[in-house]
Amino acid sequence: MTPVARVRHRLGAELFRRVAGPDGARHRERIHGTPGPRWFEAGSPIARVHGDASMFVGGIRAVLLQTMHPAAMTAVAEHSGYRGDMWGRLARTSRFIAVTTFGTEAHAQQAVDAVRAIHERVTGTLPDGTPYVASDPHLLLWVHVAEVQSFLLAHQVYGKHPLDQAGRDEYVAQTAVVARRLGVLDPPTTEAELDAAVESFRPELDATDHAREAVSFLVWHPPLPIAARPPYGVLVAAAVGLMPVWTRRPLRLPWLPVSERTVVRALGKAATGTVRWALRPPPESQPPAATSASPSAVRQ
Repeated sequence: MTPVARVRHRLGAELFRRVAGPDGARHRERIHGTPGPRWFEAGSPIARVHGDASMFVGGIRAVLLQTMHPAAMTAVAEHSGYRGDMWGRLARTSRFIAVTTFGTEAHAQQAVDAVRAIHERVTGTLPDGTPYVASDPHLLLWVHVAEVQSFLLAHQVYGKHPLDQAGRDEYVAQTAVVARRLGVLDPPTTEAELDAAVESFRPELDATDHAREAVSFLVWHPPLPIAARPPYGVLVAAAVGLMPVWTRRPLRLPWLPVSERTVVRALGKAATGTVRWALRPPPESQPPAATSASPSAVRQ
């Protein structure tokens, strides 16, 4: 093995282990190696977006954006703590996206059924006394649109092959297939509808203490080895650069001057290019690890 190949192997293995979990290879083989019909065709927009290294940026952006909903953030803080099991939650979420995007119809439906069962058990009360349940279609819609907008935006900025308008609309429509099965009643099916749906939530969004604590943890104090923090920091900066302006002050996100945004975008492209390079297997290997190890957003 050449020195370059050794570096790629080590970096790719570490990324895959962090995002897919210790059983990632077994799940990847099950997802990609099981014969049978799939919900989505290979090469379709959802496969292109969810299989690209830009998901590392999109996933961080989705987490940051989703914290703005008090009920969603309270559910995460009270039922699936991000501190104690950050990487385990990330592995479960990336696996859900992988199996519903690339797995067989039977496996995809099993994954959806499992998530819905968990949602039914996630209940509680907000500080003002308002009850919440994770299976609430309105709350599920917020999680969905924040996630999909983040993945799509990151792909357009950092993806290897950005989609044209027809492809972006098809991507949103394809993600709506999964959303309906999870319990979302009327998910958007075009990019314009997606952006309008995110905007419609603004009156009920607020940066709670739970949200700011989560953002501080993810941005400034991630549970990573020192050597891994600089590349993670570049991905975080790229994700923060894609956040809506109206979220920055409430979430206490770093403010990037115009001059620095250009640098961050260049570094983000380099970082996602490195991730893409590290996760690309040799020609004789199994399907790329990126398709089974893309990070995602908050899902109970």
